[in-house]
Amino acid sequence: MSEVEVGKPMALSGHCLCGGVRFRTPGPVRSSGHCHCESCRRAASSPITTFMTVARDSATLEGESLRFYASSPGVRRGFCGNCGSPMSFETDRRPDDIDFYVASLDEGLSIPIREHWHWDERVDWLQVVDDLPKSEGGVS
Repeated sequence: MSEVEVGKPMALSGHCLCGGVRFRTPGPVRSSGHCHCESCRRAASSPITTFMTVARDSATLEGESLRFYASSPGVRRGFCGNCGSPMSFETDRRPDDIDFYVASLDEGLSIPIREHWHWDERVDWLQVVDDLPKSEGGVS
């Protein structure tokens, strides 16, 4: 299992549960983190979502079942219309970036997670024990 270094180019790809939506990027990964915001929790039905950020213009996200949902003003989330898997996050606040879910990567590549976003919105029943920076708010 190889580890992807943030900032180093490395081709990455991933797909949804049914395989109907895929993404590809030559990298590099610009940032990575665990998001605790309410919107991401609801979109993924999970207490934490983990993203990697890459350049939007170098990434492809495609598939016949690809759908988008505007979860808030200036935000769109890509997902598979067949299986429901969340795939991407884009915001007008970061027009050059696209975030992909680390858990949807094809191979067992390890993306080093660098921080927690929206720490102030975390659920109180999950204990997170690590030394990563924890920001109130986030990159979104």
